[in-house]
Amino acid sequence: MADSLIRIDLLIEPRWLVPVEPHGVVLENHAVAIEGGRVVAVLPAAEAHARYAPREHVELAEHALIPGLVNAHTHNPMTLMRGLADDLPLMRWLQEHIWPAEAKAIGPEFVRDGVELAIAEMLRGGTTCCNENYFFPDVQAATYRRLGFRAMIGLPIIEFPSAWAKSRDEYFDRALAVHDEFRGEALVDTCFAPHAPYTVSDASFERIRVLADQLDVPVHLHLHETAHEVEESRREHGARPFARMQALGLVNDHLIAVHMTQLSDAEIAACAEAGVSVVHCPESNLKLASGFCPAEKLRGAGVNLALGTDGTASNNDLDMFGEMRTAALLAKAVANDASALDAAATLRAATLDGARALGWNERIGSIEAGKQADLAAIRLDDVETQPMYSVISQLVYAAGRHQVSDVWIAGERKLRDRVLVDLDMGELRAKARRWRERIAAG
Repeated sequence: MADSLIRIDLLIEPRWLVPVEPHGVVLENHAVAIEGGRVVAVLPAAEAHARYAPREHVELAEHALIPGLVNAHTHNPMTLMRGLADDLPLMRWLQEHIWPAEAKAIGPEFVRDGVELAIAEMLRGGTTCCNENYFFPDVQAATYRRLGFRAMIGLPIIEFPSAWAKSRDEYFDRALAVHDEFRGEALVDTCFAPHAPYTVSDASFERIRVLADQLDVPVHLHLHETAHEVEESRREHGARPFARMQALGLVNDHLIAVHMTQLSDAEIAACAEAGVSVVHCPESNLKLASGFCPAEKLRGAGVNLALGTDGTASNNDLDMFGEMRTAALLAKAVANDASALDAAATLRAATLDGARALGWNERIGSIEAGKQADLAAIRLDDVETQPMYSVISQLVYAAGRHQVSDVWIAGERKLRDRVLVDLDMGELRAKARRWRERIAAG
């Protein structure tokens, strides 16, 4: 009998399986069969035992298994600035604290160490994929590749000189070099990451539009983050930032628009028609008093809505479980509707719709045959998540990242019973302390 069984790498058998697609479904007594980093079947556990001979069999008796969470907007090297300048408005925070600190500290070592710290935090919180937006994308990409973490790496474009590039042409030349270097990587890809309409010129945006179309890559952009940004654009350009992006040809299905707290109904409709993805970062927006993204209006109009944490300098964590809960609660208050952004829709925004924003929804974001085995197991027998009536509601409204027990990326175990497989916690702490001393010393 054993000879007739199909050999596979891994069989995971959770108490509850939440595939995300089909929407809102929770499966009990099911298993996920994995071979070569991909899901080959989702099927009843009894059938799995009769069909497969796994090299590793993982039983998760009190766990929910979900797709790995997708953090659709991050500045992960900035983990090393966590708590540096809290309780300040956005522009003062940026201009008086963050940008000066970056000018002193930023470089390849800072970026590498910050990304390593972020990967550890994300894995321990069930996140298996992120969308990056920071300098030294070559170092970021190499670090994510080395540690086997899935990431979309933003190629930064901004009008002022930095440690990464001194001129507009150099930003573009280096961006294209990084894109070419990491083309075809299994876990790492690139997109353009112009910082914001107030820091990028029309000429640069026009060049980005042409290149994004040619290379078929996304454009990851802070847009309509604050009312101040909108008013400044009116004064300088005679138009709201969104209208300016429309005129420049950037409002299309390549656009990943982050924050979007200041939107008219017409702008929401335009996003839906053009296929724009919006990344909602509720905790960062709350902390910086930037405004409220109309998440339920966007969703109701058919706009793809993803979730992101933003960077830890403005959040102050990479906790997608916290982000899901905040997003769901805030959406209800903004819409004045208790049914807005329900638990299943929130989990979808943090998984499959995040993957869709990156153009990766055929690879990740749900537990389906043929997709990459990016998975997170959450232990739900703690008193904080008892009694159990609805698994999805419990995941969004009650569970915390401390309940994430195991994580896989492309079928490779990255977290085993809360212990990181590839990273040394003591070394990470030591590096963080050294950067704190260096940055605090000025």
